[in-house]
Amino acid sequence: MLQAHHSGNGSEKTPVQKAGWKYSIGVRVIIFICLGVLFYFGMSGSVLPEKFDIEVGHKSEKDIVSPKQIEDKKATLKAQEEAVEAISPIYPIVSIRQEKLIDDIFSRIEDINKDDLISFSEKVDLFRRVIPQMFEDHVSKFVRDSRNNDTYSATLLDEIAKRVSEQAYQIPEETYIKIARLTPEDVQEMRPVGREIVGKLMSDSVLDASGARTKVAEHVNASSLSKRSSREVVQELVRLSITPNKFFDAEATQLAKDEAREKTPVVYIKQGDVIVKRGQVITQETYDLLKANDLLKTEVNLWPQFGLLVLSLLFTFAIYMYIRQNSLHRFKYNNTQLLMLALIFGIEIVLYTIVAAAQSATVHYVGFLAPAALGVILVTLLLDVSAAYVSAIVLSLAGSIILNRQQDILFDFNYGLLSLVVSFAAIFALSRASQRSTIIKSCMMVCIFGAGSVFVLSILQDGLMTSRETLFAAGFAFASGLVTAVLVLGLMPFFEATFGILSALKLVELSSPNQPLLRKLLTETPGTYHHSVMVGNLAEQAAEAIGANGLLCRVGAFYHDIGKTKRPSYFIENQTNMDNPHDFIDPDLSASIITAHARDGAEMLKEYKIPKPIRDIAEQHHGTSFLKFFYFKALKLAEQEGVEPSFTEDDFRYPGPKAQSKEAAIVGIADSVEAAVRSLRHPTVDQIESMIQKIIRDKLEDNQFNECDLTMRELDSIAHSLKETVMGIFHSRIEYPDMVKDKASKPQGIQEPKPSQQGTAQSKSQDNVDSVSSSAPSEASDISEKKDSNSKE
Repeated sequence: MLQAHHSGNGSEKTPVQKAGWKYSIGVRVIIFICLGVLFYFGMSGSVLPEKFDIEVGHKSEKDIVSPKQIEDKKATLKAQEEAVEAISPIYPIVSIRQEKLIDDIFSRIEDINKDDLISFSEKVDLFRRVIPQMFEDHVSKFVRDSRNNDTYSATLLDEIAKRVSEQAYQIPEETYIKIARLTPEDVQEMRPVGREIVGKLMSDSVLDASGARTKVAEHVNASSLSKRSSREVVQELVRLSITPNKFFDAEATQLAKDEAREKTPVVYIKQGDVIVKRGQVITQETYDLLKANDLLKTEVNLWPQFGLLVLSLLFTFAIYMYIRQNSLHRFKYNNTQLLMLALIFGIEIVLYTIVAAAQSATVHYVGFLAPAALGVILVTLLLDVSAAYVSAIVLSLAGSIILNRQQDILFDFNYGLLSLVVSFAAIFALSRASQRSTIIKSCMMVCIFGAGSVFVLSILQDGLMTSRETLFAAGFAFASGLVTAVLVLGLMPFFEATFGILSALKLVELSSPNQPLLRKLLTETPGTYHHSVMVGNLAEQAAEAIGANGLLCRVGAFYHDIGKTKRPSYFIENQTNMDNPHDFIDPDLSASIITAHARDGAEMLKEYKIPKPIRDIAEQHHGTSFLKFFYFKALKLAEQEGVEPSFTEDDFRYPGPKAQSKEAAIVGIADSVEAAVRSLRHPTVDQIESMIQKIIRDKLEDNQFNECDLTMRELDSIAHSLKETVMGIFHSRIEYPDMVKDKASKPQGIQEPKPSQQGTAQSKSQDNVDSVSSSAPSEASDISEKKDSNSKE
């Protein structure tokens, strides 16, 4: 398993956010808005209802039939008012805890009367102020706490405060004098009696406190109190503590009425019911009913338009959610694909509208001529199969609305089902398209499935169409597939050229050896051509192992070293019976020549108008890798000359950029692996596995994967795939464990080159430095450098 040794490489990476209109959120929003507008205007002709030209007091010239289920607002309103009138006012019982109030009053009386420093007259004045204030504070505290805790509604608390204040009891003046004369024993005797009486009286609902207060004297006289003064004081304090506990809750009452109104069943005029018969005089009530439902030409009602807008937004939102959840980062972060998707939808909706305009009541089956599969075929070829499924559903729903000519339904099931069937058939036929002839085959599937769907619909809906109409409808559905083929073949080059899209068909075309650049690579640099083919095989398998674009990796690998055609003799695979020119030039010049091939290749590909994803692979497959061999060679020369080095490691690195996509990173890894394995004479399985892991680890530690979204798990899968593919390609050269045992007596590993092979070994060292491209040398590079050192000795 691969292990990360650098803190900058986590198990997951976030794609690098880029600048420009392709990655602008504002542009993305504008595209989605345009998509919503497209849906709105495309479906408006079929969604908005028919309107009538009538006047009050005049006779109707025809039957006016309800095009949909219409609410009879007058009858509904009457039923609602009857339900509201049946609701009684709500009076909840709220306890203000009066027992605690009277208990606190007795405690306060006891504390004041115990204080000998307060004179009798001062005590009377103090009780005159304190006892009413305690009542007010108790009520205020209850209201405040209830409001903070949201125990009761604000309107109910306001009502409580108001009613309690209005019905507050005023204690007579002589009672305060009697209170000031109470002894602690008297207070202790009076306290439980007062609490008990208050509890009994407040246990019943009290709307008016005066009624409850009339019962206080009876309860006090029946108590255990023997002193007359004590009974009189308790009676007054209890009357003070008695308050209303039943209050009118206006908010709860209104909510109950609103709920009753909402629960009242709506009275409807059913769809298809005749609202006005022919010759019937239009009354004001009928006129108002038609006006309320936007069925008059003289009235402008925005609700149907609003409903259509919401439906359009729902379609747009479905596409947005797909893009948001899609795991394909190239589609998530690039507005080019989104703009192309919107354009495809626009073409499909325009074609739906054109066909819908040709429909009539007598030849409604013309709608089957609409090229329903056109959009999903383009999406499948240019974008993604999963995007095609989402598009098939959305476009089928939109088509069933646009092509619908029935007044009683919004979606026409026949067109919707047909569109869905032919769309799915086209997607299945195109799932692995590799040639343009596949388009013809998929469109033939559209013809067959379209005609078959018409016959099935005719059988399931017996009587819907006559035999003649069924044959015509099936013929139109069959012709729809042919029209789709013509349009797809005509539009594909436009989209590929305009948006620089690399479809699978385009990639297959670019992989042909007859392509000018590949022919140039083959004739001028056959060694590099062979190397590129091998890298393509490795990269394709590795990409497919992690779900990346394997075909793009293979074709990108074919072109990744095209820059070597400018100076072919400086690369080992093109050196045949010749000295290595790097032996005769300065190492900094060698490094410049080696690193230039990535930039040169990108420029050549741009000149030949090769799509950008392939140019990016050619430019990024080495990233900013370090040319270690030439760096140390330069250090050695500086040491021999006795001068201080005037260069740094950065002068011996590729200019980059680092790999921006999984595909570019995979081609870079495969490039290094192929070069490293080629440098081994008799590789073993363990040697290959160790070398692959070391190459990937070195690139990881050199931060070469920081700008692409490869995870550690994916790197491990790539390593495993490369190992399997290498073993398959170099099977005849690999020493397996049994072979190694047989050769136990022989030296293992790489043999030293013979003197006659010195030039070749030196060249291989240069090639491996170029191909492996890591911050630390790979196993192959180490071996090659040792070869070079030995050859120089």
